[in-house]
Amino acid sequence: MAKSYRPLAVPAGVDVKVQPDHVDVKGKLGTLSVPVLPGLTVKVADGQVAVDSGPGISRAHVGSLRAHLGNAFVGVTEGYQKVLELRGMGYKAQKTKEGVQVTCGFSHSVDFYAPTGVTMDVSQVPDPDDAKLQMFEILVRGSDRHAVGQLAAVIQGTKPPDVYRGKGLRYKGEHVRKKQGKRAAGTQTA
Repeated sequence: MAKSYRPLAVPAGVDVKVQPDHVDVKGKLGTLSVPVLPGLTVKVADGQVAVDSGPGISRAHVGSLRAHLGNAFVGVTEGYQKVLELRGMGYKAQKTKEGVQVTCGFSHSVDFYAPTGVTMDVSQVPDPDDAKLQMFEILVRGSDRHAVGQLAAVIQGTKPPDVYRGKGLRYKGEHVRKKQGKRAAGTQTA
């Protein structure tokens, strides 16, 4: 049986309520609402959630809704998190009441505000590339996968990593390929 046809097992401690236009998923980390397109049906039976489509509805919508429900199950039980690294001399991040303030080479500092259900935290750690330098880690955590990923992408898009020095905002574990630069490229002989 195709993966999109299989019913999803409801984790322990998760309550699922089906409404006509959305599904409410409630767990220990909060409540999420997953919208349901017209023509799709969601059935809860025997601790499993099944998604089916009516005539004229693409099977791709069934798989998408199933994936969104699975993400909601993980979100209300374990939660999602993204870790961003801020590297660079003089770059810093600090936690504020509403969110995080980042200073990253602009003439002004940039403020980021956390939407409801998403929390942000800042910590200072040693730079793995140079033990003498410090870098900042920004932790974005929440139960809604889309909100966590979107906020992390907006923060990272403010100052993407520089290809010559590697300074800027990057995801933890992201490898940034560095270019040689003009001086190093000019000394090579053909």
